[in-house]
Amino acid sequence: MIEIHTDGSAIDNPGPGGWAAIIVEDGSKTVVRGGEEHTTNNRMEILAVVKGLESVPDSAEVAVFSDSTYVVNTMTRNWKRNANRDLWALLDAEVARCTVSFHWVRGHDGNPMNEEADVLANREARRLSTPSGASLSHIDEAGKVRMVDVGSKPDTERVAVARGSVVMQPETLGLIKSSGFDKGDVLGVARVAGIMAAKETAHLIPLCHPLPLHQVIVDFELDAARSAVNITATTKTTAKTGVEMEALTAVSVAALTIYDMCKSADRGMRIDAVRLVSKSGGKSGDIVLEDVS
Repeated sequence: MIEIHTDGSAIDNPGPGGWAAIIVEDGSKTVVRGGEEHTTNNRMEILAVVKGLESVPDSAEVAVFSDSTYVVNTMTRNWKRNANRDLWALLDAEVARCTVSFHWVRGHDGNPMNEEADVLANREARRLSTPSGASLSHIDEAGKVRMVDVGSKPDTERVAVARGSVVMQPETLGLIKSSGFDKGDVLGVARVAGIMAAKETAHLIPLCHPLPLHQVIVDFELDAARSAVNITATTKTTAKTGVEMEALTAVSVAALTIYDMCKSADRGMRIDAVRLVSKSGGKSGDIVLEDVS
């Protein structure tokens, strides 16, 4: 039995869209994904199943799992096909090759495969949502630097999560774990430094707006496999603009603090992959670039 877990998404519906299918067979997992510049949620949901089925051999026994009642009920309860007939024809052709059963799953309900497919589909939609000719918000029409006017925006709850790592020698990681540095508790100091830095972001990044932060969380994971300290920062506020820069600043300064406290023991350390992994709130809604569980 082959399992296919699918999801589709479209920004503004219609708008830029993405689809993803996760094919699971004998414990191995294959992912296929893609998107279209102008489409709908329903089209992406259908296309995800089509592309997933295209990846399996003829006569395979397949169970398709989707959180789209539109797809599942059309295929199992004969809902009318008033739209998207081109994609329904493609899906019928794929179903004819195999023995396929359709199963509805509740979206955002903790199902790991559905959650992964959702993240991948949204990532494809976001990738297509920024046109090649997009402008920079901090540059005006005359090419001058400006601070963006957010005065007309409503206050909304906003959350951002950023991650990064400090990669080091295994012996250095061991010293951090055992608090074997003369300078003291490396992670404790780095946590405080990250929190303080988030609160000072507007003073460090010239065009950032000062924000009333409700919460800053800086967490660490000792990653023995990579010989690294992985850093995750979560920032929260209710304001007119987002807190991505605060989360990224918290991770960056926490990483720099770890580097500073450990450099006497390890000159080869490097700060790696500082990036935003998710944000929520505001007009753009939720953006999930990585699994945040």
